[in-house]
Amino acid sequence: MAITITVNGQDHALDVAGDTPLLWAIRDTLGLTGTKFGCGISACGACTMLVNGRAVRSCTLPVSAAEGAAVTTIEGLAREGTLHKVQQAWIDHQVPQCGYCQSGMIMAAAALLEQRPDPSDDEIDAAITNICRCGTFARVRRAIHAVAKG
Repeated sequence: MAITITVNGQDHALDVAGDTPLLWAIRDTLGLTGTKFGCGISACGACTMLVNGRAVRSCTLPVSAAEGAAVTTIEGLAREGTLHKVQQAWIDHQVPQCGYCQSGMIMAAAALLEQRPDPSDDEIDAAITNICRCGTFARVRRAIHAVAKG
């Protein structure tokens, strides 16, 4: 039986098992590969997507839990050819190094800023639990603060 989800504003009926992780339904079935697989246990955050505006770790979330929900991936964050303000801040503050974790970081930051438009460092630290092996956390904070001020 098909599972219906809205991904980046488009409705999709996915013919996948309900316990398939959302990450794999998005990557393998829809071909949207911007969201990355990192650890498979919801620890690293590379797989972060937005489900109804909330940051979720999609590597362990069953696709059935997203049925009827609005899912936003990194591919859907920009609108009408214009980067999302967080994406632009990432460029302006040269956040990425290797870049592997960055789609998840950007999604987590976008969700944080929707909930807290001017977060403190402590709020950023509490919300952005994604792991960056390159250690760009200071730049992540600067980029989030720049969006908050901008």
